[in-house]
Amino acid sequence: MAEETYEGEFYCVKCKDKRSAKGNIVVNDRGTKMAKAKCPKCGTNLNRILGKA
Repeated sequence: MAEETYEGEFYCVKCKDKRSAKGNIVVNDRGTKMAKAKCPKCGTNLNRILGKA
């Protein structure tokens, strides 16, 4: 089974700016889908909540 990926805009808290990145989709304990990636500029972890699974 292939992993789901998300490509789009994330907000970097460290840079305080929107960044385009590509990351994997994971489901947290509460059943919410989240995209996780790394900031291409500073390397900080980026999260974007996508909604219920």
